[in-house]
Amino acid sequence: MSEKVEAQTLKLTKKGLETRNKLLRAAEKVFAEKGFYEASIVNITQEANVANGTYYNYFATKKEIFDELIRDYNRNLRHAIKKEMEKATSHEDAQRRGFKAFFDWAKTRPDLYNIVQQAVVVDQELYRWYYQKIAAGFVKSLTRGINDGEFKPLDLETVAYSLMSIGQFLGMRWIYWEGKDVPEEAFEAAMTLIFDGLKQKDEG
Repeated sequence: MSEKVEAQTLKLTKKGLETRNKLLRAAEKVFAEKGFYEASIVNITQEANVANGTYYNYFATKKEIFDELIRDYNRNLRHAIKKEMEKATSHEDAQRRGFKAFFDWAKTRPDLYNIVQQAVVVDQELYRWYYQKIAAGFVKSLTRGINDGEFKPLDLETVAYSLMSIGQFLGMRWIYWEGKDVPEEAFEAAMTLIFDGLKQKDEG
């Protein structure tokens, strides 16, 4: 969240926060259906059922609400993953819970894939930021696993982006394309692939 938007959000009343969130969810739907360049602020306010002037109490431009939508996705996704991983009994369990949390969260935001991919052409720096933030979370959790001797000391950035790609494309295959849960057999196949590579082998 930019400093300007963050400061503005902190000043909002409960009703103001509800209206702002209504605009974000409306933007989510409009950008998913029309794409960033074809969508308009009027489309967003009509979808949110608010007056056009109300929009400018919260966002100055169409790009600003798009940016905040990407940041909102990122912030809420990382929170959901962290909350679930905190319940883990081992580092492997933490990673498994993190993947499941991602898939569960993605089901609640079916337009995630569509909108995040739009950022490739709308704002490549924002697109990179989105994945770098998620990768940083992987690096942190993997570091703990390495330090405790559960995971091999592999190159952390490489492993982080590899794990992200597994989650990204399994979710795309089942949740985005078909509107289904990731099948248990698919999930377990991915976990076997991951942990056969990550886990330290017992000596002797």
